[in-house]
Amino acid sequence: MSADDHGPTGDLSPLLSIMARLRDPERGCPWDIEQDFASIAPYTIEEAYEVAEAIRTGDMDALRGELGDLLFQTVFHARMAQEDGAFDFDDVVAGVVEKMVRRHPHVFGDADIGDSDAQTRSWEALKAAERKQKALAGVLDDVPLALPALMRAHKLQKRAARVGFDWPSAEEVLAKVSEEAREVSEAAQSGDPDKIADEVGDLIFNAVNLARKLGADPEEALRRCNAKFERRFRFIEQELEKRGKTPGQSTLEEMDALWDAAKAAEAAKSAG
Repeated sequence: MSADDHGPTGDLSPLLSIMARLRDPERGCPWDIEQDFASIAPYTIEEAYEVAEAIRTGDMDALRGELGDLLFQTVFHARMAQEDGAFDFDDVVAGVVEKMVRRHPHVFGDADIGDSDAQTRSWEALKAAERKQKALAGVLDDVPLALPALMRAHKLQKRAARVGFDWPSAEEVLAKVSEEAREVSEAAQSGDPDKIADEVGDLIFNAVNLARKLGADPEEALRRCNAKFERRFRFIEQELEKRGKTPGQSTLEEMDALWDAAKAAEAAKSAG
């Protein structure tokens, strides 16, 4: 069987057939056969990030490919579940269709929801009802533990804020960030590793909260900061190479001066 045997029909059955063949104990791919949910999960997360990266860069060709890779991850997990007798791909589709219809009564039913804020409130009410049915009484009960810590902090804060547990203003959160920074300094002086980790965690958590209050996505903000750091450090490396040196052969003062030069060059470019 070859992927070229199938035209672009939108029919998922060829992909499901390919997955079944890959997992065939006698005729399949040894690597695919050896995998389980735990071993595939990191690839699923990686593919989701690659989808987000394609969106960030605006590369539609890449996005098409990455969405296909992410879909393949869903098919892979569904196939393994089918082999275990738990559920199959049709069950996955039926489940999400039922959930989307249930959560959009204003589209598929008689409910009247006037704007996006009302939709958010309705969505939260429906999810609260679902949590109750699942014996998940707490507002935070279904925030996945597997999320990256920064993303989970953001989601925890948003969930708590929707039921009124939130700082009234960004200025108050900023004051809390300053307070946590002082406590990090105190913990550092104590030399207690656990205390240091706790206080640094509090500082990061409140920085995420500040980003949320200011309307900035903390993950995107940190991604932009990472890109800026890489860009400026590469400038340092390039300038040092012109001098016949590497960062390891340079002083901190020399590299810091080049960092400032990189900042100045970026500012001049933005102004121009």
